[in-house]
Amino acid sequence: MPARSKAQQRAAGAALSAKRGETRVSELKGASKEMYDSMSEAELEDFAGTSLDGLPDKVEEDD
Repeated sequence: MPARSKAQQRAAGAALSAKRGETRVSELKGASKEMYDSMSEAELEDFAGTSLDGLPDKVEEDD
């Protein structure tokens, strides 16, 4: 599943970095922390690998 916004793609990249041990989990905040806790490395790779071309900066979350 691709990311729906630039913010979501960046948060996934930060979570993926922590999941791989490249950055500290304690440095994660907000959406990236939630993604780290709830998603697998493969899922994060899909989100983080989304091209930024044509993506909006932010998308309101559906409840």
